[in-house]
Amino acid sequence: MASSSFDQLNLIPPLAQAVRELGYEQPTPVQEQAIPLVLAGRDLMAGAQTGTGKTAAFALPILQRLAPQASASASPARHPVRALVLTPTRELAIQVEQSFKEYGKHLPLRSTVVYGGADMDAQIRELRRGVEVLVATPGRLLDHVQSKTVMLNQVSILTLDEADRMLDMGFLPDIRRIIALLPKERQNLLFSATFPDEIRGLVKSLLRNPAEVQIAARNAVAELVTHVVHPVAREKKRELLSYLVQTRNLQQVLVFCGTRIGANRLAHQLRKDRIHADAIHGDKSQAERLVALEGFKAGKSTVLVATDVASRGLDIEGLPQVINFDIPHSPEDYVHRIGRTGRAGLTGEAISLVAPPDMEALAAIERLIKKKIDRVLVPGFQPDGGTAATLMGREARSAPRRGDAPRAAEPRPMAPRPMAPRPMAPKPPRPQGDPIFSKPYEPSATSAAAAPKPEESSQQSKRRAPQLAALLGGLKRA
Repeated sequence: MASSSFDQLNLIPPLAQAVRELGYEQPTPVQEQAIPLVLAGRDLMAGAQTGTGKTAAFALPILQRLAPQASASASPARHPVRALVLTPTRELAIQVEQSFKEYGKHLPLRSTVVYGGADMDAQIRELRRGVEVLVATPGRLLDHVQSKTVMLNQVSILTLDEADRMLDMGFLPDIRRIIALLPKERQNLLFSATFPDEIRGLVKSLLRNPAEVQIAARNAVAELVTHVVHPVAREKKRELLSYLVQTRNLQQVLVFCGTRIGANRLAHQLRKDRIHADAIHGDKSQAERLVALEGFKAGKSTVLVATDVASRGLDIEGLPQVINFDIPHSPEDYVHRIGRTGRAGLTGEAISLVAPPDMEALAAIERLIKKKIDRVLVPGFQPDGGTAATLMGREARSAPRRGDAPRAAEPRPMAPRPMAPRPMAPKPPRPQGDPIFSKPYEPSATSAAAAPKPEESSQQSKRRAPQLAALLGGLKRA
């Protein structure tokens, strides 16, 4: 056989039954390689493309290793936390814990999830009834530790899911605090889509003689995803996005913004263009984020605008398009963004709207994925001639080779053209911008009337001078 079945992974009957009921037939490469290593008790660092089944690769063997200690007793003391899974986002934490429930439904093992932005009292009630598997975001877990509502002294397996993102987001101090609370003898697992060199160095310091599984080339993207770049004038990005959604009749598009404010504003502007859009980011409550996500999955909204933090854990079946409205500053984030599409053997499309200031970030992305992304100009939205030629890269320079003699000389006189519009470049966005930020300060009539005249001001100062001098003892009394 070209690939093994789950029967050959030596899963115990309750897990094998759950896998069959979920319709799993063949393990993915990361599952096929990682599950035996985890079952053997090895520390593991596994890298695979997003959407290749990383969660099952650690959840199934963790449940099997905990099965001998499973208890049907109702006593919380018989259900201590034995496996801890840390994730960077609420959405990912919820989905991972749901997977544990699905895989372990025929075992007397309990699991729960704790994350910020939700009622802590409800989480405390779940913890007090006892759970063997705890999925958590680092900040909320430390909240529970501070409140003495969770004990971690019996944890035997620690898993960091999306490990590079957690370290990149600044969670390393929290992770070290959590690790200090765990028993020194434990199994450590790290799963992620990417492992940049600087992250790999930090990660290896947390593991003991780890086995390493690398399914695809490091930082690779799914082969079934097509990539395209639309060079665009910066002030026309939003118009181009609306144009693409409407003219191509896109029905389900995940759009990435660089900031929370930008995500909110873009969703608002799209709604003004009569496009059903919603935003999801860290400033929204968990209930709001779930409503937006479920509405997007159900087709109630065409566009879901998200930040990078919210992108981790978004599992949208059959998502056809991902659009980078803002190009990510970290090229690894590009891999994670487009990992939302082209999953489970389906095709996907990654579209990036690139303005002149984004050229350096685009070059870093192409170096990381080792691929030059096709450039496609959309008439009416492209930058000025010289900048467009630069953004188009090799395509613009190769045009003369195709025998188009009249165009061969065009790039040369166009080269200095970007210099002329430069003083004008900041002007177009200002009228279209938010008047709260762009309107200059104008004193109101009330404040102008209240301002003292120069003569009055000088008279008042003269009257006040003796009083101040008297207070300082500088006046002679009569």
